[in-house]
Amino acid sequence: MFSVCLCARFQVAPKESHLTAMKRILRYLKHTPGIGLWYPEGAKLELLGCSDSDFAGYRVDRKSTSGVSWSSKKQNCVALSTAEAEYIAAGACCAQILYMKQSLLDFCVVCGSVPLLCDNESAAKIAKNPVQHSRTKHIDIRHHFLRDHEAKGDITITGVRSEEQLADIFTKPLGEETFCRLRSELNVLDWSNFI
Repeated sequence: MFSVCLCARFQVAPKESHLTAMKRILRYLKHTPGIGLWYPEGAKLELLGCSDSDFAGYRVDRKSTSGVSWSSKKQNCVALSTAEAEYIAAGACCAQILYMKQSLLDFCVVCGSVPLLCDNESAAKIAKNPVQHSRTKHIDIRHHFLRDHEAKGDITITGVRSEEQLADIFTKPLGEETFCRLRSELNVLDWSNFI
């Protein structure tokens, strides 16, 4: 998904390197037809948010990439620090969590406080501590609703070690071992192993 999103940014004026990357993506898809999500009947539903950011990772305009729960998106503004990029990603993840909680209510599924995994200690502290405001005025105000929803109990910002951050699969290219480990943690299984 990360690779597809990255290549999609160049669809107006692709170069040969983009064609090579797309061929590699298509080869991966051709050789993994049995991979899919697995949600067994009667399994307990637990909503979990994961946010991550690749600070200034897009080399063309130095904008960061946010990885939010199940997607990857280039941020609208250039972040001035890693903490800011992570805080923006966590704010976007909070919005997705609120949307999912509301959607699940349509199916009579009530979710309490949803853990939001963030691997940046500074971003988590900004969300929890309003005293930090004087140091964070440069962060766009629309992202401060994260702090409000943390205070309301809609979400709980939870620290996670960088090596265990599930959202890495959405924000950066990974080695095969890390990619396969994170893919399996997201319950994406290879069905050809079960047949």
